[in-house]
Amino acid sequence: MKKTVKALIIAALIMHVSCQGTSTNVRFNVSEEKKAVEVYVNDIYFTSFIYPENLEKPCLYPIKTPSGKFITRGFPLNPRPFERTDHPHHIGLWFNFGDVNGLDFWNNSYSIKPEDKDKYGIILFDKVIEADNRKGRLVVQSKWTDNNGSILLNEKTTYIFEGLKNDIRTIERVTELTANKEVTFTGNKEGLIGLRVDRTFEEPTQKAEKFLDANGNVTETPALNNEGVNGFYRNAEGLTGGDVWGKRSKWVALKADKEGETITIVIMDNKNNPNYPAWSHARGCGLFAANNLGGKVVDKNSDPVELKLSSGERVTFKHKVIIAGDMSDQEINRFSDDFN
Repeated sequence: MKKTVKALIIAALIMHVSCQGTSTNVRFNVSEEKKAVEVYVNDIYFTSFIYPENLEKPCLYPIKTPSGKFITRGFPLNPRPFERTDHPHHIGLWFNFGDVNGLDFWNNSYSIKPEDKDKYGIILFDKVIEADNRKGRLVVQSKWTDNNGSILLNEKTTYIFEGLKNDIRTIERVTELTANKEVTFTGNKEGLIGLRVDRTFEEPTQKAEKFLDANGNVTETPALNNEGVNGFYRNAEGLTGGDVWGKRSKWVALKADKEGETITIVIMDNKNNPNYPAWSHARGCGLFAANNLGGKVVDKNSDPVELKLSSGERVTFKHKVIIAGDMSDQEINRFSDDFN
């Protein structure tokens, strides 16, 4: 009986978010000094759109549940004990790609040697176009450039933030890319919308890697602290764990229990995106991504992917991230149907 009541409550919440999302109380604090736009949902801090000059791309960081728990990794900006110190380009929630005219936008970070920077691309923030509290809509403009500042793409991104006070948060991201010159996206595993999650959402491991110790010092040890590490992936096709990687699915969910709270994170693809449904680029180490431009590089049974844009031509990608409690496949599918 309790399970039935719980299911009905969650279903009602989902219907409320789907039908009444624009009534959500969203507040933006725009701070040019901090190079950030803080996002509050129902007066509770949710996330920030950040664009400091020392980052190679803008992103949403950090991201929290309504109860105040981090779902994003702290490293490298604000490291926390026992975190991995790999891939410093994995920060918060971001969008970029590993091969645009031969440039790698995905892996660029402070760790790249200066003599190698010409192989990498940079996404430079331009301006906030709109921050509409009433609609929960934030619109920003950026440009994709090479290391010398030559523009490949102009990006206009719309974020729509919704949620209920103590239950569900959603982030809808609509990314419009307009070519400034002829541009080719060549199939690559490094893409497209990515989220680096808190250690709780990783899969337990015994492999010796670099982690922060309790004092915040980097250490490499085979005796890892797996306490509370219990992330579990599944997708719309019923695949679980590491089997979701490289497989196409309209959604992938990642669930974990953190400090007594069950949290589910979902990345959802949209049917109007190129190559829908996206290939999953989800790893047990904490990388959670959906890639519409993976193709044969990630799945030998897929055709090669290549997306070409002439100067002035545009492509749009639409994704949704859901942060909620314990969600069934049926409940996630309701969100997916509404999103599509």
